[in-house]
Amino acid sequence: MEKDYFASRATVRAYDPERHISDELLDSILERAMRAPTTGNMQLYTVIVTRDPERKAALTPLHFNQPASTGADVILTICADFNRFTRWCRLSDADAGYDNLLSFLSAMTDAVIVAQQIVTIAETEGLGTCYLGTVTYNADKISELLNLPELVVPVACLSLGYPAGPTVQCERLPLNAVVHREQYRPDSDEDVIELFRTKEEYAPNKQFVAENGKANLAQVFTDIRYPRSLNESVSKMLVQHLRDKGFLS
Repeated sequence: MEKDYFASRATVRAYDPERHISDELLDSILERAMRAPTTGNMQLYTVIVTRDPERKAALTPLHFNQPASTGADVILTICADFNRFTRWCRLSDADAGYDNLLSFLSAMTDAVIVAQQIVTIAETEGLGTCYLGTVTYNADKISELLNLPELVVPVACLSLGYPAGPTVQCERLPLNAVVHREQYRPDSDEDVIELFRTKEEYAPNKQFVAENGKANLAQVFTDIRYPRSLNESVSKMLVQHLRDKGFLS
């Protein structure tokens, strides 16, 4: 791994259509990623590989046809999966008590950890990756399309491919915005404004503000990107989906 990988990494949303990830490389990435930490060594996740063009074409509308999905060589849907472990318990005459919120959170944590492990390994192999956050917006429809059984819920999605060109890093908050020593630090209002100054001054963000006719970047988030109405409707769907999948009574 190159010395400055973590300092220089960037998300890739445009992929070279002429270069394809071999099955051997993909399997190697996934197998190494499976060494990731996991709850009680139960490995409560499943990775669904989508690379067939027709299946990708059916899946990408559920990711709002964003370029990172439509141009991907491979799409990986990482699922919180307590189905496999529960079935093993039942077949072993063991009482499986995993149809509850705690179990979903354990499986979700396993799934997210292995997803990030995949990202790191894939990028050190020269691939580009992008998290498709839309997986949570259409979890119920993605579940149906991928034929996910009880106690299996999609929680992360990755697009993979060889980058089409140089990558560009986006801005990040300063270290002291996210690192608090010993206990939570009570920042003043002025401190909070200063912590977000880098984001406010980032040129693409200024363009978002202007294009959307907003007074500042925060209003782009609250009014355009993640408004209350969307958050509440998706939350309602997710709660129902967890009930449908057996994680909530």
